[in-house]
Amino acid sequence: MNSENNLQLSSAHQQFIDYLVTLQRAKATVIAYSKDIEQLIAFLADMGKKSISQIQRDDLEAFLKKLTSDGYTLKSLSRKINSIKTFYRFLKNKNFVILNPAADITHPKYNIKPPRILSKMEYRALRDACRSDIRTYTIVELFLQTGVRIGELANLKTNSVKERELVIEAQEGHPERVVPLNRAGKESLEKWLAIRPKSEDPSLFVTKTGKPLLVRNIRTTIDRYFKLAGIEGAKVNDLRHTFIAHHLASGTPLTVISKLVGHKRLSTTEKYLDLVKDKMNDNIKLDEL
Repeated sequence: MNSENNLQLSSAHQQFIDYLVTLQRAKATVIAYSKDIEQLIAFLADMGKKSISQIQRDDLEAFLKKLTSDGYTLKSLSRKINSIKTFYRFLKNKNFVILNPAADITHPKYNIKPPRILSKMEYRALRDACRSDIRTYTIVELFLQTGVRIGELANLKTNSVKERELVIEAQEGHPERVVPLNRAGKESLEKWLAIRPKSEDPSLFVTKTGKPLLVRNIRTTIDRYFKLAGIEGAKVNDLRHTFIAHHLASGTPLTVISKLVGHKRLSTTEKYLDLVKDKMNDNIKLDEL
């Protein structure tokens, strides 16, 4: 065996995370991988194993069996397996291991819920629920009218707003892009900017004290208005899904939508086609949202 197989798991873990950072993987992805591998290392340490040379497939299987007994869902298990497989591919590529004990571990089968698309009544109810809260109303409009990601929205600056465009800065592996602002999006932004608290912080959305509105703040606020509007089973990212689905239903070309929402692959956008055929029969134009 290669002498480097005596590499400590903790050191291998750190090198793996550093590698993901150099690839410019999204922060959330890096954190998720890091926590998954930390959990694995803690389990192995309890077994008295601290170097990569000590780890066999049975050890990894035992870890997954423990997660199952602890009540983890099949979806969560699949994510853990993905993290482990990615970790070991890194170790193999760096010649830290000769054999990959994770290579033949299979993912459990589970049903993936399709994206939640808000109906015409639902997004109108959401708008009505937050209409008196101009900041939240503007945030909802931007999600519905531009398909922006929540992290991208939180990262918007006041100078991101142009006359009829919104500049989405490069972030976490996604290149900069410019999306058009329709009438609804433009008018809501104008109303917000007219009352936005004065702040030295350039963030477009700030609190009453001028501090930037964080992703968790946005998510909590939108969740609260979902409840007020009587919308069940919806999450913030479903507003982005709704943007994509309604654009497809109105006949916007796949290539255009993919560019607008910043999908790296056209196949990601194509996944919405069957959903649109099944659930979107009213062909609503986005300007009518």
